[in-house]
Amino acid sequence: MNFPLYIAKRYLRSASKNSAINIINRIAAIGITVGAMALFVVLSVFSGLREFSLSFSNNFDPDLKITATLGKSFFVTPEQDAQIKKIEGIAASSKIIEERVLFLFNGKEEVTYLKGVDSLFSKVNDVNKIIFNGQWLEPHTTQVVVGYGIAQHLSLGLFDMNNPFEVFVPRPGKGTIETPEEAFNKFKIAPVGIYAVSEELDSKYVFADLVLTQALLEFKLNQISGIECKLNPGADEAAVVSQLQSIFNNKVTVKNRAQLNDSLYKMLNTENVAIYLIFTLVIILILFAFSGSIFMVIIDKQANLKTLYNFGSEVKDLRRIFLLQGTLVCVLGGIFGLAIGSAIVFLQQQFNLVMITPTLPYPVVFSIQNVLVVFFTITLLGFVASWIASSRVTKKLLE
Repeated sequence: MNFPLYIAKRYLRSASKNSAINIINRIAAIGITVGAMALFVVLSVFSGLREFSLSFSNNFDPDLKITATLGKSFFVTPEQDAQIKKIEGIAASSKIIEERVLFLFNGKEEVTYLKGVDSLFSKVNDVNKIIFNGQWLEPHTTQVVVGYGIAQHLSLGLFDMNNPFEVFVPRPGKGTIETPEEAFNKFKIAPVGIYAVSEELDSKYVFADLVLTQALLEFKLNQISGIECKLNPGADEAAVVSQLQSIFNNKVTVKNRAQLNDSLYKMLNTENVAIYLIFTLVIILILFAFSGSIFMVIIDKQANLKTLYNFGSEVKDLRRIFLLQGTLVCVLGGIFGLAIGSAIVFLQQQFNLVMITPTLPYPVVFSIQNVLVVFFTITLLGFVASWIASSRVTKKLLE
């Protein structure tokens, strides 16, 4: 029989004759429970905000994007195109061209990106999720889809036949420019849709047909600036990337969604760590008080400890009693705190108790990872606090 564990359980269940010590112990136990609950709820809220923030890029960015390692564009041969389609992990792929150009509408100007896309773009990205008004463009037409921010800045409406929407693209080449017509390729385009994703992305792109974009930039038919790919569920991303690099002889750069939004992911990860450390510091302060309450129990049980010592118990076993008692309190407090925190998270998910706006509930995500992080944190810090308090059991105290 584990003697220290048996005594620790007895001390955990039984109350002290000193009511003040009982009150202090209850407050310390409640503090641990509340600390675990608060840490779990905050991590769940941040996980929800993280998922909410990344949902914008998830609806807009592909699973994989191929771009030129050197320069702005590269060439794709029919053989390479066929090889990409044969890769098992790729569900669909779409050729694109991106270039910063000038747009003019009713005397207002906007410099932003023209993004040429082919007919397969809607299979790689779910365009229906981002369309705010109007419709998606038809292939091989002069139709375009503009961002909500661009439409606001230009006061642009859809199907406006009275005011032309024009795009100006600098002409490539050398030599002296004598007239504005020689400097730009100019074309009238027809807005048929407005997309809305986020404030930043809504002011970034005007989508147009790939062939039209190639003509404006004077690209060749097989010259593009990128290929966007959608992966099959469960596809081996590393294997797909390796095959793509092999097809292009390692002359292209292949990035996944996280790499395309590298700064956003870094910011969210940094914020997550900072929030965890802040609340862990709060828990450490709570456990300092808990350590003091264990020492008070040691003083209260001093007579019993002397009896056990006189019966032959070693000091290290007596220390283990309070080490185990404190650890058990932290484990139980962590479990109760996680249970309460999980209930709060599920209630928010089901009933939207807290709202950011009248129509947008505060996002929360229940994650097993957060459960393990909180439980490990409480248990580890509780063990350290209990070890510090139990070290006060010495021969001097028992003699």
